[in-house]
Amino acid sequence: MQTIHSELAPAAIGTYSQAVKHGDVIYLSGQIPLDPKTMQLCSDEIQEQIVQVIENLRAVCEAAGGSLTHVVRLSVYMIDLNHFPLINEAMSRYFTEPFPARTSIGVTALPRGAQVEMDAIMVMP
Repeated sequence: MQTIHSELAPAAIGTYSQAVKHGDVIYLSGQIPLDPKTMQLCSDEIQEQIVQVIENLRAVCEAAGGSLTHVVRLSVYMIDLNHFPLINEAMSRYFTEPFPARTSIGVTALPRGAQVEMDAIMVMP
């Protein structure tokens, strides 16, 4: 097992790794919309938070030697499921077909007051 770390994504704020590689599979920990330089929420706006989360995931994918195209599974946690169309809009800009399998879950709260969090599973060719 190998841990993956990117300076371009927020540092872990607990006892976990940004990602862990086991064989050809990389498990990416949940990312919230923290600016990696300030470790503060990037914005109060949901659209900006979604983009920051995906950018954080992309940074960890790239640190592992891959890209978002290698993501096979994406979990999305939102405090307001009414923002679901905004997730689809952002995904259409960052992901291409075949899109990853996805689960979207409504939650009552997320760390640091975030409105969205995503984790992913990536498989390297």
